[in-house]
Amino acid sequence: MKFKLNKKSISNIIFVLAVALLLYPPSREWFMRQIAFSPSIKTESTEKIDTYNWQLNGLNTESINFNKLEDKVVFVNFWATWCPPCRAEMPMIQNLYNDYKDKVAFVFVTNENLETVEKFYLKNKYNLPTYNSISLPPQKFTETNSIPASYLLDKDGKILISKTGAANWNSDKVRNLLDELILK
Repeated sequence: MKFKLNKKSISNIIFVLAVALLLYPPSREWFMRQIAFSPSIKTESTEKIDTYNWQLNGLNTESINFNKLEDKVVFVNFWATWCPPCRAEMPMIQNLYNDYKDKVAFVFVTNENLETVEKFYLKNKYNLPTYNSISLPPQKFTETNSIPASYLLDKDGKILISKTGAANWNSDKVRNLLDELILK
């Protein structure tokens, strides 16, 4: 029996392969990474967080009250290990963190426990400072239930970036903004 491939058979095979790849988590994350854009920046933002009083329990770092970060440039990311868009943006965030960890305060917030986060970080070679929220976060951070949700605050507490979904945080646009904010 001879099997002949026609145009319809080829397109069906390609369709099935594409669906299979998108259902397989590592390829779905890779695809999301490829289409992740740099987040939009609100350069003239007047939107500020309402409070810095937010207790955070450190999972792989010391516990802090967010008010310790007042007058600093702060990157906040709400995420989970089971979230494909979260996992897709993590390599880009880790690269940004590697270069800016001494100049910008990074706060990664999850509802997961230390063991889950630790396994995920070890497997992927991440070392992002991660917390569980003990008290309510600033109201602006609770306006969405979607993750990942990320915020970039200037030294005055103004929200210059508010992004839900995966983004390319390691872009020149974000790096230039951080360089500018650090110098202010």
